[in-house]
Amino acid sequence: MTSKTPGNYSITVESKPSAIAGVFEQIQSKLVNNNFGKDDIFAIHLTLEEAFLNAVKHGNKMDPSKKVKVEYSVDEDKVEILITDQGPGFKPEAVEDPRFGENLFKPGGRGLLLMNSYMDMVKYNPEGNSVHMIRYKEKPYLTKSKDQKK
Repeated sequence: MTSKTPGNYSITVESKPSAIAGVFEQIQSKLVNNNFGKDDIFAIHLTLEEAFLNAVKHGNKMDPSKKVKVEYSVDEDKVEILITDQGPGFKPEAVEDPRFGENLFKPGGRGLLLMNSYMDMVKYNPEGNSVHMIRYKEKPYLTKSKDQKK
């Protein structure tokens, strides 16, 4: 039987888009070992890929001499991911919502919308070069309380 003991892991990789494959492979094995379902794994994969590519393209400006650090933990209830690039950062509140007006036809902002849609928590550090994301296996806001189950 595989251990389900939570652990904290850290991996620093080259700032190139293809590096995400090895990172996700490591996280996926821990998700499977902790009985995360296909929908959760899909959502985490999509979000991780988007956040990582943002770090490479927008944060590190495709500079191969820079690195992306991915810290994560997986336990029976949730996965937490922290992605940090070596770029100058950005102000997430300055990114316009791609769902309205002329923003519908602009490419920017869709990745942030996707990340916020698939993860239960998305926060940035004050510099804007690090994103912390959490996805819970059981959604507390979707689970009925004991009184509602009666």
